[in-house]
Amino acid sequence: MSARKRKFWGWGYEDGGPSEAECAAALAGFAERFGRPLEAAPPPRVGEIALPAPRVRPPSSLAERLSDDPEERLGHTYGKAYRDVVRALRREFPHPPDWVALPRDEAEVVAILDWCADARVVAIPYGGGSSVMGGTEARIDDLDGHYAGAVSIDLRHLDRVLEIDRTSRAARIQAGVLGPALEDQLRPEGLTLRHFPQSFEVSSLGGWIATRSGGHYATLYTHIDDFVESLRVVTPAGISESRRLPGSGAGPSHDRLFIGSEGTLGIITEAWMRLQDRPSYRGSAAVRFPGEAGFFQAAECIRRLAQAGLFPSNCRLLDPGEARASGATRELESVLLVAFESADHPVDAWTARALEVCRDAGGLLPDAAPTSREGGTGERGGAAGAWRDAFLNLPYVRDVLTRASLIVDTFETAITWDRFESFHDQVIGATRDAVKRVCGQGAVACRFTHVYPDGPAPYYTITAPGRPGGELEQWDEIKAAASDAVIAAGGTITHHHAVGRDHRPWYDQQISAPFAATLRAAKAALDPGAILNPGVLVDPR
Repeated sequence: MSARKRKFWGWGYEDGGPSEAECAAALAGFAERFGRPLEAAPPPRVGEIALPAPRVRPPSSLAERLSDDPEERLGHTYGKAYRDVVRALRREFPHPPDWVALPRDEAEVVAILDWCADARVVAIPYGGGSSVMGGTEARIDDLDGHYAGAVSIDLRHLDRVLEIDRTSRAARIQAGVLGPALEDQLRPEGLTLRHFPQSFEVSSLGGWIATRSGGHYATLYTHIDDFVESLRVVTPAGISESRRLPGSGAGPSHDRLFIGSEGTLGIITEAWMRLQDRPSYRGSAAVRFPGEAGFFQAAECIRRLAQAGLFPSNCRLLDPGEARASGATRELESVLLVAFESADHPVDAWTARALEVCRDAGGLLPDAAPTSREGGTGERGGAAGAWRDAFLNLPYVRDVLTRASLIVDTFETAITWDRFESFHDQVIGATRDAVKRVCGQGAVACRFTHVYPDGPAPYYTITAPGRPGGELEQWDEIKAAASDAVIAAGGTITHHHAVGRDHRPWYDQQISAPFAATLRAAKAALDPGAILNPGVLVDPR
C-alpha cells in the first residue's frame, strides 16, 4: 500500500479530517455567528510556487540522501502554526531549505551534520513537522551572510523500535518514528508509551522530546520528560549518550540538557523510553457547573482533585465557550471531563471518589454512575465523546476556517493555584480587548489541558473574523497582546508548545540572565559553528 500523502501547506494528511459536509457546516456556523458570508479559498498547489535554486551543493557522497524536490522543500519550509498556514495560502515561501536530507541511519546523520559544519550550512532537525512556533524554519537571510545555505534533516527513515526490555518495561526507539507507527510496534507486546499529544498522528518521538511535548495524561505523566530513560544525541562536537538508569543523583541531569533543546544542541537519534502496560480498565464522567461563575467553581474542584492524589488520566475543564463549541453542551455551563484508566485494577473506586469531590464542590453529576470493566473502553459518548472528536478534528477544521480568512488559533500557559483567578482575568481580558480592537468582534475561550497539585495549565482559543489579506498582521498583534499579558501576570510563555522563533521575545523575558548565559555556553560547546537551528532558544552566535 502507498503511504498517505501529507499536506505541504497545512495540517495532517490530504485524506484526513472531517468530511466536506462537516467543514461546510462549520463555515456556515461561523458565517452566521459573525454576520458575513464565508467561503474557503482554494489551497495552494506545488506548481503555483516558484522556489529559488539551492544555494549550496552537497558532496557526491551525500547526494543520494539529499533531495531538492519542490514538494519536499515546500513541506519543510514551515511548521503547522496558524501563521504558517496563512503564509502558505498566500503562496509565500521566502525561506525554503535548500535541501531536504533523508538519512537512513545514525551514521548518515553524522555525515550530513559534518558536511553542514564544514560548509557553514544551517542544519534543522525535522521530525513530523508539526511545530507551531516557527521551530523548523530556515530564516537565515538576516544573519549577516554567516551561512551558505540550509538543510532540513528529516528523520522519517529512523522509525523502528530497536529493542524491548519487557522486564524493566522500556524500549530503545529511533527518534523519527511517528506516534501511530510507534504504538503499532509496541502493541504486540501489550505495551504502550501512552503519550498522545493532539499532533500524535503526525509528530515523532524525537520531536516530542526536543520540544518537551505534553501528552494524553492530564495529571502525573503530563510531559514526555516523565518517560525518557536515556538519550543518544548527535552533536557537531560528537555523540552524547546518557547511561540507562531508573534514576540518578549524579550531578545535573544528562538528559534534561537535551529535553526541550529544540534542535539547537544536537539531533536526537535514539531514546530508551519508559513504557506502560496497555490499560484495560477505564471509566469517565462529565460533570457540569452552571453559569458563568461555574468556571471558577470548577477550577476550585479541580484543585481539590489534583491535591487528593487520585491522578486521573483526564481532567479537562471546558469553559462555557469551549463547551458549546465542542458540542459538549448547549447550556451556559462549564463542563469537567474526568477519566481514570488502569492495566491492573478496576477504577470504579477512584472514579466514585472523584465524583464525590465534584459533588462537594457544587458540580452536577451525571444521572448514571459510570462503571469500568476489564476490556471496557469507558464512556466515549455524550459530552466526553463530543469533546474528544472535536479535539482531534480541530486542526483540520482550523485550516478550512483559515482559508475563509478567519483567525483561529490557541495559546497555552501555566500558573499556580493561588494566582489563577487574577491571572485568568488579566490574560483573557487583555486578549479579548485585543481581538475586539483588531477584528471588531470575536471570542476567546479557555480550557484546562493539564493540572498539577500546585496549579493548572490554561489553554486559550481565539476565534475572530480576519481581514482578507491582513490576517497575519492581525494575528501578530493579538498574539503579542496575549503573550505580554501572560508574562506580566507571572505565567510561562508556553506549557507544552515549545519556544521556537515565535516565542523568543517572551522566553527571553522569562529566563534569568545567568541561565541564558549557561545555555549560550552549552550551545558554544556542543555546536561551535552555531549551525543547529540558529535563532531558536538562543542567538545564533
